[in-house]
Amino acid sequence: MKKLLLLILPLVFLSISPPEARGDFYKYVDENGTVHITNVPTSKKYVWAMREKSGKHGRDERVTVYSRDYDNIIQILSIRHGVDPALVKAIVRAESDFDATAISKKGARGLMQLMPETASILGVRDIHDPYENVEGGIRHLSKLLKMFNNNVRFALAAYNAGENAVLKYGTVPPYPETREYVKRILAYYKGYNNGTYR
Repeated sequence: MKKLLLLILPLVFLSISPPEARGDFYKYVDENGTVHITNVPTSKKYVWAMREKSGKHGRDERVTVYSRDYDNIIQILSIRHGVDPALVKAIVRAESDFDATAISKKGARGLMQLMPETASILGVRDIHDPYENVEGGIRHLSKLLKMFNNNVRFALAAYNAGENAVLKYGTVPPYPETREYVKRILAYYKGYNNGTYR
């Protein structure tokens, strides 16, 4: 009987162990058009928006949040700060692929990949909050566009490499990463403007 109990107990513990951890994200759009996103929905207004699941070989795989989930945020904040929404969308796509939880190897975070120091200067309190992150990124981009007389290429280069690098060279700096970054975003920008991307 003791041997039987010893065999059964591990099976019992396995059956009551907690399920695989998964981060689900929910959203709802309020009467003012503001998009609210959370991983802990507090009302029935929230609908499922994204799921994180464990993929093959134990690696985490994210189910992509489509860009339209952030369209309202991007549209409202871009217009507020006088920046083309299509350009902001192109930057978000290149920077984080619309993943609000994204963190780069250098420590940049959120949809527009703000460095914590930059976010602090811009008054961003929650760097992973989509609304705050996008507003901070747009304000930074708006400043760069004004600094470089609305030269989009220079502003994008400054967003990636810093304004001092652009000022030093008087053009897009000769850094392969920065040049590829500018090229990629301009391609996305064109795609959003001509309807290739949504």
